[in-house]
Amino acid sequence: MALVPSVMKELGTVAAPFALPDVVSGRIVNAEEYRRMDAFLVIFMCAHCPYVQHVEHEIANIGFDFADENVGIVAISSNFVGTYPDDAPEKLKEQALRLGFKFPYLYDESQQVARAYGAVCTPDFFLFDPDMKLAYRGQLDGSRPGNNVPVNGKDLRFAINALLAGRMPPEDQRPSIGCNIKWKPR
Repeated sequence: MALVPSVMKELGTVAAPFALPDVVSGRIVNAEEYRRMDAFLVIFMCAHCPYVQHVEHEIANIGFDFADENVGIVAISSNFVGTYPDDAPEKLKEQALRLGFKFPYLYDESQQVARAYGAVCTPDFFLFDPDMKLAYRGQLDGSRPGNNVPVNGKDLRFAINALLAGRMPPEDQRPSIGCNIKWKPR
């Protein structure tokens, strides 16, 4: 496991298009479906990473807590399953069902979507405003495995609530930290 921080892509960057299969329903989910949302959250995650496992219940809670708001959420796994079979679509589906995700969990087999977003770690969070411009990229909260900081999603929740109130989140944002995305060999 290589521990890496998110790259902190430039705020204002427009959300990259995608059309990916949902591991639970099999439906193709398109980024355009979320164009008219007050906030659109893209989470790069997986099943095997201990950093994701540490926060996966809070990620599910965010889905529950914002289900009745005009917030679109998708999770995307881009890991290469040739070397990380625990991140294969059937394992992702098990994770989504176990946690009761209220949002699609997409599989990016080509890894093109992760590259387009500049995702480098799991978890990696990208929050877009109603114009599909990047408003927040950074950590869920300050909790990490073993640091005894409670998992509460406060940084990401603050950013989502700012957009729902018609404000931009503060630009002082801390990077997410997690396992590197498992890229296909070139």
